[in-house]
Amino acid sequence: MDKKSPIEITLTERNEGVTITQWVYSMLRNAVMNGEILPGRALTIRELAALLDVSPMPIREALRQLAAEGALEIQGNRRVLVPHMTAMKFDELCEARIAIESHAAARALPYIDNVKLDELRQLDCLIDDAQEQGNLNKISILNQNFHRSLYTANPHQVTLPLIESIWLQLGPFMRLATNHLKDHYLVDRHNDAMQAIERKDAFALQIAISADIREGFAFASTPELLQRFIEESES
Repeated sequence: MDKKSPIEITLTERNEGVTITQWVYSMLRNAVMNGEILPGRALTIRELAALLDVSPMPIREALRQLAAEGALEIQGNRRVLVPHMTAMKFDELCEARIAIESHAAARALPYIDNVKLDELRQLDCLIDDAQEQGNLNKISILNQNFHRSLYTANPHQVTLPLIESIWLQLGPFMRLATNHLKDHYLVDRHNDAMQAIERKDAFALQIAISADIREGFAFASTPELLQRFIEESES
């Protein structure tokens, strides 16, 4: 990866009632979660302030919050980096995703009506279109939207902050994983999930979500392949 290449952060308009600091935090958080800040790419507060067209102060505050969440690391020279990943940590994060998200899906199932199911179908179609276009950024965002839409069908859910915390730590590597989807993601597990929802089959839904997550990282299915992937992504 070219550590000096220009970085592009997707920006959205700041709504009334949202402070600049809150907006900056949201933009940087989404950038990390969606893999727009890749491993090995060093940033500075000055560069981020220029990208978002704000002063350094809200950048510093947002970075402090993201560093506390394990999403970014602020070094002594004020450079910002994605924290170093290890094979053991990567594996633990993936297993945590499977455990928490399969639970969240099953708990959401009783609340999924036809309107929500149609929304999931539309999102899955958009993901298919993005894959045909080779739009990695769009694939990442839409995939998160699919999972988020599914889990938040449960009005009593409390797991989404935990899930997004894991997404934050995996986000920079998820983008790189997306490059390998066509080689290893041979079955549309979202479609399996929707069929399970139609049958009101909680166990099948959990299996589909678990497979969806696990097959997304199938290219790093052995310790040797996983370690090689991490080394290459951070080189």
